[in-house]
Amino acid sequence: MGGPSAEREVSLSSGQECAAALRDEGFEVIALDAGPDLPARLTEIAPVVVFNALHGRWGEDGCVQGLLEWLRLPYTHSGVLASALAMDKQRTKDIYRAEGLPVVPSVLARQSEIAAAHVLSPPYVVKPYDEGSSVGVVIVREGMDAPQLPADLPDVLMVEAYAPGRELTVTVMGDRALGVTEIITDGWYDYDAKYKPGGSRHVCPADLPAAINDACLDYALRAHRALGCRGVTRTDFRWDDARGLNGLVLLETNTQPGMTPTSLSPEHAGLAGLSFGQFCAWMVEDASCNR
Repeated sequence: MGGPSAEREVSLSSGQECAAALRDEGFEVIALDAGPDLPARLTEIAPVVVFNALHGRWGEDGCVQGLLEWLRLPYTHSGVLASALAMDKQRTKDIYRAEGLPVVPSVLARQSEIAAAHVLSPPYVVKPYDEGSSVGVVIVREGMDAPQLPADLPDVLMVEAYAPGRELTVTVMGDRALGVTEIITDGWYDYDAKYKPGGSRHVCPADLPAAINDACLDYALRAHRALGCRGVTRTDFRWDDARGLNGLVLLETNTQPGMTPTSLSPEHAGLAGLSFGQFCAWMVEDASCNR
């Protein structure tokens, strides 16, 4: 848990929650804050299973998965290739399209191009294509000038057509989609809305027409399989209810869903009749190499 990414604090919270739950389930747990000495520490500890509670770069993009494959340590969640693909939002969309899953248009562009003129017609979203937790997201509304971007963003960014509507999400566990949650916020679902108490309200299960509910479950499972994911993932959607099924689009698939007190996937596990401890224990039992 932890690590050096922009999502370090979220990962520490996820890791602490999962470690406590696994201890309650009877597992012997060593909590390890991932640093430059990670290979040496893992070799020293020689764990039976590595529970990956890292989020963001290095922990969610195939890097730590490659290390664990090299060390032949069984681990949770997705493997090297699926993790790398899902972390790259543009490549994820390419795979969605090949699978026939609905997405909004997007391009990759340099900061200089984005600041000089509108790359897409507003409204659109500018964001890193390889981060999670809504880190570095800028929304450009109709009537606004081309954005002046924060200095700490990478040079190449994704510019994506804004998808209006309701925020929905589905967790996949192994070979089944667990349920649909609607996320309700006063503004948009940014970092604070995701992780601060009271930042958002979750309607679980979501109050949706049966056709939309079924489509979300189907699309999430198809996305999980098309990317080659394993274990637990969470796929996020936007649904413009004025357009019916045509208004449903996929945004991204998270291969390391948050496991904090305000996170969504543990709620989905509850819908399926699993306690948080049972959910974590299932991931441990599912762990392997060659994922």
